[in-house]
Amino acid sequence: MKKKLSKWALALSSVAVLLMPLGCDNFLNVVPDDGLATIEMAFNLRSSAIRYLATCYAYMPNDGVPASDYAMLTGDEMWDLVGRVVSNTSARVSNSLFQIARGYQSASRVYGNDWASMYQGIRCCDILCENIDRVPDMTDAEKDQWKAEATFLKAYYHFNLIRKWGPVPIIRKSLPMDADVEQVRVYREPIDTCFDFVLDLLDKAMPDLPLENPSTDEYGRVTRPACAALRARVAVYAASPLFNGNEEEATLVDNRGVQLFPAKTAEQKLERWTYAMTACKEALDVCESANIHLYDGSTIDYRMVDTLKRTLTIRKSFSERWNSELIWGNTQTSSSLISVFQQLCMPNLTDFTHSLGGYRFIGVPLKIVDQFYTRNGLPTENDLEWVNINPMELKNGTDDHSYYLKRGYTTVRLNFNREPRFYASLGFDGGNWMGMLSSYNDLTPDDLPTIECRIGGQQGKTGSENGPVTGYFPMKLFPLEARMSANSTFVSYWFPWPILRLTDLYLLYAEAINEAEGPNGPHKEDLFRMMDAVRERAGIPDVKTSWDEYSNNPGYYNTQPGMREIIHRERLNELVFESQRFWDIRRWKTAPAEYQKSIYGFTVTGSSPEDYYIRNLIATQSFGLKDYFWPIYTYYLERNPNLVQNIGW
Repeated sequence: MKKKLSKWALALSSVAVLLMPLGCDNFLNVVPDDGLATIEMAFNLRSSAIRYLATCYAYMPNDGVPASDYAMLTGDEMWDLVGRVVSNTSARVSNSLFQIARGYQSASRVYGNDWASMYQGIRCCDILCENIDRVPDMTDAEKDQWKAEATFLKAYYHFNLIRKWGPVPIIRKSLPMDADVEQVRVYREPIDTCFDFVLDLLDKAMPDLPLENPSTDEYGRVTRPACAALRARVAVYAASPLFNGNEEEATLVDNRGVQLFPAKTAEQKLERWTYAMTACKEALDVCESANIHLYDGSTIDYRMVDTLKRTLTIRKSFSERWNSELIWGNTQTSSSLISVFQQLCMPNLTDFTHSLGGYRFIGVPLKIVDQFYTRNGLPTENDLEWVNINPMELKNGTDDHSYYLKRGYTTVRLNFNREPRFYASLGFDGGNWMGMLSSYNDLTPDDLPTIECRIGGQQGKTGSENGPVTGYFPMKLFPLEARMSANSTFVSYWFPWPILRLTDLYLLYAEAINEAEGPNGPHKEDLFRMMDAVRERAGIPDVKTSWDEYSNNPGYYNTQPGMREIIHRERLNELVFESQRFWDIRRWKTAPAEYQKSIYGFTVTGSSPEDYYIRNLIATQSFGLKDYFWPIYTYYLERNPNLVQNIGW
């Protein structure tokens, strides 16, 4: 009997086409012929085999879309408007994953449950690797590349499972369709076995991947830099406290008596960090060979002052399509869903509100606002300039801040003298919003739209069904190119969501060096070079200058714990709203402390500055041991008694 491609594989490939944004690569814009193709038919010609390769990619999550990005509205970095129903927005842009942030996750109803789809994607990758050699009209080199791509994706899907569920069943080779019940009842494997399996797959894939995509039509396909960078990220995760000899998970034992988080010595933990340091350095070398370098704003051809150029460079390093520091971007991310989400984040900058535009449903908690550095590159609590400053003191916008804040408008000192990433990432009451303009040449402060969030202001609340939620908006997620057209239609700007970009890799390398050697070890020059490159682009002093000349704790960077805190804060600021914080604070095991800070915003029902600028508790969050990992769906446990549930669920 001929093997049949399952309906879900064909359906997913069709879905991939439906979700592809206009203007992105044509490579993934393929779909199998109608009907139930056989395996033989799928691999009888290159033209049909490439459709199956597209199916392997189709299981990638829609990063940057709140319905399927498991690190966007699931944590404490952004806060949705609870109960939003205007224009049926919860149906158009799902807020189901927001229930995780609110503490409603359970084993009987698992939000963000892609356990099955990840394993389906893995099976697709195995099928391609097993059958691609039969395609007659392909060169051996191209076959090897496609197998490498599928092998990479198999590793990526396993990694997605690991960071959500911890130890998982690993699929070395997919079971045959006629496998018996006992073969299907697989076990979760120890966490180090899981990570080593993923790293081995990436090592296997690396040599046969191209250094760069040969044409724009193939953007989004896996390259050697993407493989090396993912290997570095996986290695850092494997070395991080959540996974590396985590004693809090010692009681997670399966019915064979196998401990899924085995105990480790200090030397064994250090080995993981040493390996991660090497993996990061190798990834940086590969990226350099591919001419991947920090985005410096050289493609911005507007005539503008340096202040605006700096903030725009920071924003576009994240959102400019295929810019120089993008290592791997997700072309599976839906353009239509990104469009709607951009509208949910945006303030209403005109008197016209189209569809969902201007509803301001997504807010930024004050603890994220507090997290950004001062202009001296320091936490506010460590900056000598801030010693006698009350952040909640009212202050009018001044000439020296006029490109950031409206002159004469009353806001609070919290919004003054902050680092450029603060102004590039946040929209807020009294702040200028860089966007939605017909021209960006020769802008003066008076040309920039101003956000007015107090009652009576253009962006103030007009009812319970719209924002602002906290008084701050994630402006970084709103590309400069998004706009209202001449006929008052919202035009979004699609960009491949950055899964991996160079500053992320820089900071992973710095972290690995510090954990492996401390800040004064053999690789100390690399450590500071990585940190300072990120900070220079962000417009703040280098680490040593900031702490030695402006702080109340000179030399703080000289200790491993001090440098650890500096690196962590740098990642949180540089990668804000990029779906990294959720995973980082878990792998560092700092999530309980972060969640204790709760969700605060300003009193957005206030009309005067005195009434508005009062910190208001919006929600409390709890974080226990169980919250580090997703629960395994009860239905899966019932079908496979060899699976053991995560602690606390």
